[in-house]
Amino acid sequence: MSVSEQITYDDFARVDIRTGRITRVEPFPEARKPAFRLWIDFGPELGERKSSAQITHHYDSESLIGQQVVAVVNFPPRQIGPVRSEVLVLGVPDEQGEVVLLSPDRTVPLGGRMF
Repeated sequence: MSVSEQITYDDFARVDIRTGRITRVEPFPEARKPAFRLWIDFGPELGERKSSAQITHHYDSESLIGQQVVAVVNFPPRQIGPVRSEVLVLGVPDEQGEVVLLSPDRTVPLGGRMF
């Protein structure tokens, strides 16, 4: 999408972006690029969801446990090798193209919706 391409507010409002807390991390050796399997708690309304993320450059499994992240929770599940990814964890690339996770700068309730 180019910078000049516009969407409506209604388009944006359909994307359900929520906060969650990483509760479990495992290596994902079957992935084409180095990645982790993540279990993320989105609170009582959504519960725990699984995802995978190519974030091994900046993060190790121990540092990820307990970290709050931001994810799109209303995409259909996607099969990535043996992993069924239920949410898309959001991040932005650094200068080398390695993903840096998006997360709130303060602790917020699990499942809080971005608006």
